[in-house]
Amino acid sequence: MNGRRRSDDALAVEAAGLTRAFGATVAVDRLYLHVAAGQVHALVGLNGAGKSTLMRLVAGLLRPAAGSVRLWGVPAWRAPAAVRARIGLVGGGRMYPELTVLEQVTWSARLHGCPRSVAKRRATEQIDRLALGQWASKPARVLSSGNQQRLALASALVHAPDLVILDEPTSALDPAGVIELRRIITELADRGVAVFVSSHHLDEVARLASVISVLHDGRIVGTLPPSGVDLERQFFTIVEAAATSSAAAAR
Repeated sequence: MNGRRRSDDALAVEAAGLTRAFGATVAVDRLYLHVAAGQVHALVGLNGAGKSTLMRLVAGLLRPAAGSVRLWGVPAWRAPAAVRARIGLVGGGRMYPELTVLEQVTWSARLHGCPRSVAKRRATEQIDRLALGQWASKPARVLSSGNQQRLALASALVHAPDLVILDEPTSALDPAGVIELRRIITELADRGVAVFVSSHHLDEVARLASVISVLHDGRIVGTLPPSGVDLERQFFTIVEAAATSSAAAAR
């Protein structure tokens, strides 16, 4: 539905000084980050590092307290419908338990601007690809957690987005689902789609990522080489150094 990408699409996401707090807790702190077209940018961090908050800021679901995040040069917060239609999001909680699987994916296609004449066909294609065909006429509430994750993926991809935001997309998937998601992400990047994904699984993101950013206390504190060895050790070295630096600064 998006046609050919425009010449100004090279940078899909640009965050500058991005900050968001909840009361006295700063979840994202003066953060700078870029995600380019055709890039798989992975975000890793401990629980509470701010990953989900950052994902929601990028998707335009939260308003920054300071700084900015832009999608193709347009502020994400209150972005126009034409910009939002170019995003596919897993992790936004858009699930209607009484809708059938087919209705839910079709609704997502229509919401993102797919014409009525093609929405159901695209929904059926995504449902089949993600092995949900036998559940197509069943309400979403009866699905297992793994199949609900597959449904979220189908809903996020049905409209052929230019930016895909995946917040812990493998959290409930079985091995077959993880392998299929890996294929999907690779195909998306090959087509020039920007992919921004958060995960706890360093070994998994290392298979896919162009860039791996380490988030700690709401800041990007380092990067990991996707082709590097012993990424877990490198990750904890970066996080421990950031924690030590923060503790020293607080004294």
